[in-house]
Amino acid sequence: MRSSTILPAAVAAALWLAVAGCGGKTGAAGAGRVDTHPLPADTMTLALPELGAYGGRFVIGQTGSPKTFNAMMANETSSNDVNGRLWASLMDYDNAAMRDTFGLAKAYEMSADGLTYTWHLRRGLSFSDGHPLTAEDVLFSFEVAYDEKLHPAVQDLLSIGGKHFEVSAPDSYTIVTRIAQPYANMVGTMASVRILPKHVMEAPFRRGEFASAYAVTTAPESLVTSGAWRLKQFVQNEKTVLEPNPYWFRVDARGRRIPYLDELVYVIVPDQNTAALKFTSGDLDALDQVKPEDYKTYADGAKAGDYTLYDVGPGLSTNFFWFNLNRVREATPGKRLGATQVDPAKYRWFSNRDFRRAVSMAIDREAIIRGPFFGDAVKNWSTGTPGNLTWYTPEVGGYDYDPAEARRILADLGFTDRNGDGFLEDTHGNTVRFTLKTNSDNNLRKAIANLIKDDLARVGIDCVPAPVEFNTLMTNLRQDFQYEAILLGLQTGVPPDPVGQGQNTLRSSGLTHFWNVKQPKPETQAEARIDSLVEVNLTTTDFAKRRAAWVEIQKLLNDECFVVWLPTQIIKIPVRNKFGNVKPSVIAHRILWNIEQVFVKPHAGRA
Repeated sequence: MRSSTILPAAVAAALWLAVAGCGGKTGAAGAGRVDTHPLPADTMTLALPELGAYGGRFVIGQTGSPKTFNAMMANETSSNDVNGRLWASLMDYDNAAMRDTFGLAKAYEMSADGLTYTWHLRRGLSFSDGHPLTAEDVLFSFEVAYDEKLHPAVQDLLSIGGKHFEVSAPDSYTIVTRIAQPYANMVGTMASVRILPKHVMEAPFRRGEFASAYAVTTAPESLVTSGAWRLKQFVQNEKTVLEPNPYWFRVDARGRRIPYLDELVYVIVPDQNTAALKFTSGDLDALDQVKPEDYKTYADGAKAGDYTLYDVGPGLSTNFFWFNLNRVREATPGKRLGATQVDPAKYRWFSNRDFRRAVSMAIDREAIIRGPFFGDAVKNWSTGTPGNLTWYTPEVGGYDYDPAEARRILADLGFTDRNGDGFLEDTHGNTVRFTLKTNSDNNLRKAIANLIKDDLARVGIDCVPAPVEFNTLMTNLRQDFQYEAILLGLQTGVPPDPVGQGQNTLRSSGLTHFWNVKQPKPETQAEARIDSLVEVNLTTTDFAKRRAAWVEIQKLLNDECFVVWLPTQIIKIPVRNKFGNVKPSVIAHRILWNIEQVFVKPHAGRA
């Protein structure tokens, strides 16, 4: 058996921006609360940079209220931001170090064949109402996760080789999971299963009412949680207030239970611009989202504003665009099975690897970095960006700016300007023109799309940017396929494992295999090979083999130019200096991933 040697760290968070209300006065530490509950037998001691004091609060901003407090059924960011604080899992993740850590489990062993994992629960764990948390709750949580009618999003991660995990509990403190094949992402997957209170949620589950359980109308005192926080107050479209779970198992080096803060408050902030104004005026303590054009302003104002502008490096989120290679897979009025979703003439261009390469080589990425990113971005050729400490592979590149070569390729394909209007036509007289959609609420992507238009015009391609509402874009992408090209990107998962978290994108059958989704079987040799390499990557625990497979996956993707990569933003975050143990991470959401460790420094924010 192989035992784990992971070091403890704090709960990963997903918070958008961080603020302190009333000019920071409400963030001041109080006299300190008294912990009246005995600690569990198996506490988890965190080696914190600073030992904090009890009291104060941290107020964070959200663009919308959560839609549910049910972690299994939460899908939207506004819900997951809050649920990430309310619920815990057997394993956890350290955003700063980018490594797995322990959660409700204190240890695990893996069998020599990699097919059996034994997880050891901490003794003395309790839910936020004081009820013991045992292996029975873990079994119940997996039962819910595997329910086909509910089909929570996490269910798609809980299988390998087409088979669900076998989960059993030989005693109250031991969980055994057996899998069909070795699974490299097993530990990270266990971190995705939130542990639910069987004594509260089993009844609605048996009645078939689980999906509506823990609605936002649930009284705070009735909402029993397993995480570091519990619900104190909820006011729709105004605020959500959390308070520490008084039975939490993590402590500092003095044996004092954390979280330190008395309250974590989510308030509705309508948009990023409003948040920026509030930060400038002193009402907010930090911003998780900052536009590159504002970096200099924040750097210049740091001393006067008593904050630090943290440079956390290249982001893990990506920007790219792709062409629509989808075919009709279900009979619909006016479309025959197997027909191309785009005009057949354009499909001939888009499906040609050399055309895609020429488009990529026409784009001046340095100009994009200088322009919309104001110099704060890097070239990127992968979902494993330069900011990924584990999975970045600098040996992987792509088809970068070479407009002369782009023109040569296009000429070899038979494209020429036959009518002298400045744009190329194909051999059938069709103008080489396509519409590039992106989401209208993202000014950065709109600016990038306009530069792409200019670059492509220089090689004779007419690219027409078309910003549309985000929900419409999602419908185009996943349902009606009414688009020619789309500029979007991907946010990182946690852990930021590009294969383990990116299966839906990499696999030809995946829903987010953007350019040609849900293929019944791979439609190109490259995609078939990528599918096989995904299996290689996921079914070995040998990191060298995983990395080699990942390198080959990227090279195949980039050789085919299935996506046209664009620069990735360097992330800079302003955080006021009044809080201790703040440790911004490149993994979104970046500031409060370790909120249970954060405290208000003595005398900070006092009038």
